[in-house]
Amino acid sequence: MRDYYNIKINLPGGIASPGRLRDILTACLDAKVRNVRFGSRQQLLLTVHYEQMRFLEKDLKELGVFYQINSDRYPNIISSYCGEEVFRTGQWLGASEYHTVLDSFDFSPELKVNISDSNQSFTPFFTGNLNFISSPEPHFWYLYIRPKQTNVLYQWRELIYTNAIGQVSKNLEEYLLSGPAFNEDDLYHRIKNTAGYLGMQANDEVDLPYFSLPYYEGFNRYESRTWLGLYRRDELFSVEFLLDVCSLCLKNRIGEICTTPWKSLIIKGIEDAYRSAWSSILGKHNINVRHAANELAWQTEENSDDGSNLKKELVSYFDKNDTRTFGLCFGIQTRPKSEVFGSVLIKKRAVLSIFQLSVLSVYDIYYAENFNPNSRNHILFEKGLFRFQLAGQVERLCRRFSRKRIKETSEMLPVTNIEPQIILTDLTVVHQCPNCFTVYDAAYGDQMANIAPGTSFGGLPETYSCPVCETPKSQLLEISLVENQAY
Repeated sequence: MRDYYNIKINLPGGIASPGRLRDILTACLDAKVRNVRFGSRQQLLLTVHYEQMRFLEKDLKELGVFYQINSDRYPNIISSYCGEEVFRTGQWLGASEYHTVLDSFDFSPELKVNISDSNQSFTPFFTGNLNFISSPEPHFWYLYIRPKQTNVLYQWRELIYTNAIGQVSKNLEEYLLSGPAFNEDDLYHRIKNTAGYLGMQANDEVDLPYFSLPYYEGFNRYESRTWLGLYRRDELFSVEFLLDVCSLCLKNRIGEICTTPWKSLIIKGIEDAYRSAWSSILGKHNINVRHAANELAWQTEENSDDGSNLKKELVSYFDKNDTRTFGLCFGIQTRPKSEVFGSVLIKKRAVLSIFQLSVLSVYDIYYAENFNPNSRNHILFEKGLFRFQLAGQVERLCRRFSRKRIKETSEMLPVTNIEPQIILTDLTVVHQCPNCFTVYDAAYGDQMANIAPGTSFGGLPETYSCPVCETPKSQLLEISLVENQAY
């Protein structure tokens, strides 16, 4: 008999209602579950002792919550909604379109479905079997099909209308899981004849954006509000902490909590009046929200202590050697059939097993084409490494990437010889934050706070604060810049 069961609860699109999540977490707490995780497909993960399982099942059934026990037959639908607004791209895709897509699913998919904004790099494009990616045409989507257990992508001949995504997915799944070998022409004609969806000719392919992982942790200003990113080094979120988060969301009238593929949370729409309340919750539960960027750029498999421990070893090595990892993300795969997302992929491989138990393993290092993690083309860098060799070789690959970027940048920026000049300027008065030294210059205003250029410091509203650390306007210090500046 198993001592513990692994429970998976899907959160479609990575969106959780605070009230609904609070009810689920309360059931978890009653079943003596103290910590939960969020998976790379934006689902809720928990482990429960077998003696408490029947109580948890009873509560979840009463709540009408669908769950899976030691199974992933119904993978979560993932989406880039978690980055909408806070990592805004300016395209037509917004909250209402995401919800329309998710509402179009009247079934639980057995295939992995990804819903992605084509202009972002926060969430993966092609880790699904059915990958819908927004096109330049409003309300139409590219579709890329990756049959199960393959690494081959097929682009659908037409763009799919927003409202039709659920029905098209259902018809595609019925065909792809029915047993016959994949035939692109047969599949296209069959779906066209049965689905009756609104489509548009796809004249080009999706243009993959340059990968840049935004810093997704801590308090961050956007428009007139704040969003909060929460990451945990061990991936464990205290149930009691999350219950406090849900309660404060309900009090603040925040209707959604977003999970991310980086096993973290994003809470949008925090009003200034409640900013201190959120800080108090973090202090109450001793939550740190300023980890190094190189620690945030990792993906490991669900419930994999092996992968998590290896991540900690490599991050510690990078810190000790001051390794530059900017522009990269890393994935660790310790199980053969699992899937992770990364510019650099570290795959564990058994070379000696006894009764299906691995007694000797080695590691292979791959990198994605152009180091873009959305590329499905992975290139072997080093093969058959022992664990003690791994960190040095991954660092070597990081240095190769940095040299590549330096070369690309130098080719784009031709060197010109410009004689230094002394330019006399009038005395300029600005106001500087005493805590983080950010400067407010009336000549430039503050774009993030919608303060137009030319707005004097005295003309700023009394509620204005430092855009970086939110020090109040009244504490900003007046300083004078030097008159002579060399260019």
